[in-house]
Amino acid sequence: MTARNIQQPKYVFGILQTPSEDQQISRPTSAISSNSNSTGNRKKPLALPTPLHTVSHRPQTPGKSSTSYTPYTTTSTVSNENSSSAIVAIVEGRGQARGEVGISSLDLKQSILTLSQFSDSNTYEKTMAKLYHLNPLEILLPNTLCESVNNKLFIQLNINFPSIPKISVQRHYYNESKGLYYIKHLCASEYTNIELQISTKYYCLATTAALLKYVEFIQNMIFAPNSLKAEFRGCEHSTMIDSTTVKHLELLLNVKNPQNQHTLFKLLDYTKTPGGSRLLRSNLLQPPNNEETICLRQKAVMEFTEKGDVFYSMQTIISKFLDIGHIISVCVQIPKQETAKTADSKLNCVIMLKHVLELVPPLRDTLENCENELMKIYCKNLEDPRYDMILTKIKEVISDETHYEKNTLQQKIQKCFAVKKNIDALLDVARKTYSELIDDLHNIVTNLADQYKLPLRATYNSLRGFHIQMITTANSSDTLPPVFIKITKQKNRLNFTTMDLIQLNERIKESLDQVYKLTNGVITKLMTSIHGHISCMYSLADVVSMLDLLLSLAHAASISSYVCPEFTDTLAIKQGFHPILQKISPDTVVPNDTYASEHSNFVVITGPNMAGKSTYLRQVALLQIMAQIGSFVPAQYASFRITDQIFTRLGSDDDMESNSSTFTLEMKESNYILQNITDNSLVIIDELGRGTSAEEGIGICWAISENLLKTKAFIFFVTHFKQLTDLKRNYPNVVNNFFEVQRTFNASANHEKVSYSHILSKGITPETHYGLMLAEMSAIPSSITEDAKQIVQKLEKLKQWKETHNPILMKEHAVFNLATRLIQVAKNSRMDDYSLKVYLRSLQKAYLAEMQKINELSMLVESTDKEE
Repeated sequence: MTARNIQQPKYVFGILQTPSEDQQISRPTSAISSNSNSTGNRKKPLALPTPLHTVSHRPQTPGKSSTSYTPYTTTSTVSNENSSSAIVAIVEGRGQARGEVGISSLDLKQSILTLSQFSDSNTYEKTMAKLYHLNPLEILLPNTLCESVNNKLFIQLNINFPSIPKISVQRHYYNESKGLYYIKHLCASEYTNIELQISTKYYCLATTAALLKYVEFIQNMIFAPNSLKAEFRGCEHSTMIDSTTVKHLELLLNVKNPQNQHTLFKLLDYTKTPGGSRLLRSNLLQPPNNEETICLRQKAVMEFTEKGDVFYSMQTIISKFLDIGHIISVCVQIPKQETAKTADSKLNCVIMLKHVLELVPPLRDTLENCENELMKIYCKNLEDPRYDMILTKIKEVISDETHYEKNTLQQKIQKCFAVKKNIDALLDVARKTYSELIDDLHNIVTNLADQYKLPLRATYNSLRGFHIQMITTANSSDTLPPVFIKITKQKNRLNFTTMDLIQLNERIKESLDQVYKLTNGVITKLMTSIHGHISCMYSLADVVSMLDLLLSLAHAASISSYVCPEFTDTLAIKQGFHPILQKISPDTVVPNDTYASEHSNFVVITGPNMAGKSTYLRQVALLQIMAQIGSFVPAQYASFRITDQIFTRLGSDDDMESNSSTFTLEMKESNYILQNITDNSLVIIDELGRGTSAEEGIGICWAISENLLKTKAFIFFVTHFKQLTDLKRNYPNVVNNFFEVQRTFNASANHEKVSYSHILSKGITPETHYGLMLAEMSAIPSSITEDAKQIVQKLEKLKQWKETHNPILMKEHAVFNLATRLIQVAKNSRMDDYSLKVYLRSLQKAYLAEMQKINELSMLVESTDKEE
């Protein structure tokens, strides 16, 4: 088959990174001598079948077509270990099943199939949160969904993930029967219990069929039977954190500066492996909500913090592990067509697999020194005989001297002599030929050095291949004999070659290709023999990733003096800190207490701007997340109630993508909270209602608060509306807190200074006119702020006057007084007719006079309102 007919995988994840710098070639050792006894991003058209198209991911204008189809035409090389590597397929139920969403995800870098199915709201917040957690490279959608202009799910996907390609797949590929067949055929034996979990989950089974069909096509491979790790993940075993909350709390990305490292992820990330880093990210986005799981982690972190020798020995071993998930992926994906790249990848995989398995015994020995239950479980897992079985098979074929190397030249030498001698006679002959050519190369360079009296040496890099290098000095000349060609200079190094070397390079390359081809035949047989046992590596990947995460949490706790939290039915934090602020602030951070329980679950917080209210709210949520992933927290003491959902309503930035004003955005987020809140939720709300007038804002805040108060959720509500503190009169479970400020008067400057203590106290803030306080602290001239104070005083007096001179109330009062007197006369009067007539006329006259005054006052009030 010609290279022209070979279809390249759409995505290539290189296992070994090749350095670009030159590698010096030392004189041939026994490994490469003739008598040795030892052993980019390529673009290529990719013809997609007609049912597969790229869908335009730009937000659609109503009335216009929602899809524009263009076939994919590139192969992408993905080398960043933290980059996206998951393909996700989604489908939604139709008719009465609308809102039921099925999702399947396959991580190309780890070969882990994840299935989910759940009921979602019309805003699809659960779906968006799940996708944010999966971090997709592409999203597959049924063509019927993409072709519907007003489909809400498609609109939300475009708004929340505008830069991620949406691939339209014909609906008939979403076949639940085919999906179940894939699960039974490809799922490793350890994970076959998933069949019971998903037997009635038709939508996630349908997405599985479309997903695996698509992946096998674009990657030009098939999965080995019984080799995939498949798992069903609903929403019930983790805490739901929507994408808006992830952004507000800056769990992964700093909002103001994406390049900034001030995030919770970076604060806790001391991981040493790609798997540990991925697990930390996953846990921050979906913290576990099972108390037993969390407590097991806490005990492990506690032991690591208390036993320095165990911590350092464990960290040393873990840091040597490679990306196990990636190794498994290469093992279980069988290419449909063999190429030099697939052969190279398989050989690298076996070398790395050998490296990883050789670390299992020392890791197991270290775990035996641990006392906590989780470490004992992991130690028992590592006693699986399949680890030794796979390693034995590898050592029967691979030379003992072959180790994982990053050096380009060492990689090349090891790949050439990785397979032991006497395994394949033709391979032995080919390697001997290659070694002889390498000897010839060194002899040529040595002879040239002797002939021209120059300090020459042979060197190699992936771009030029074998060539000559000479180190120059200040006194040496850059002029070389004409035999040397293709001269380049890098600092004090001259690189060049000769015609003989160019020809020899070609022969070496041909010889090496033959070695690689024969080696690939041996490696393919080896990998086939271990396919049936490779599933145990998923367990090893889980163990190493979790140990890495726990070591990272222990490291963070040790350097910052965190405490181990408890889990009760109460949220109680004594002297807690904002974890990121504590780390980055040059000043001493003021700690604060936090308390919420079933009987005091609604905390209203007041205080002026810049007092620390918003920072405090974020602190509460961040500490909750830290506690639930098993981390210690920055406080003197901490008790948490495990929460099932964390909601936030923070910030005031307009949502430009959905063309929502501040107020509309506030209402959308508030409505989502009201629809999804449970008794175990944590809700933090900051300045709700400031997107509209004060009167409407107070009314909306009050109404929303009363609805939230119907639940037992823990709610922290920051507001500028002091009227909301009156909720305490009607609801005994409301607590009023405020942030203190200190005022000092400077007599010489005739100016009042305001100092923020950032201390949270019980009660209601006595402060008023927060804006004037900020204006006085800014660069605005004092004359302007003084004028503003006088205007505010006049307006307040006018407001008070209006409140005491309300025409409607005054009329009602006049009518009430007249009616009262008339009733009294009717019941108790003993006057004669003439006297009664005179008295009634006096009442009428007084009433009419009073009403006349009220009408005049009403006209005055109306004219005043118009002037305002």
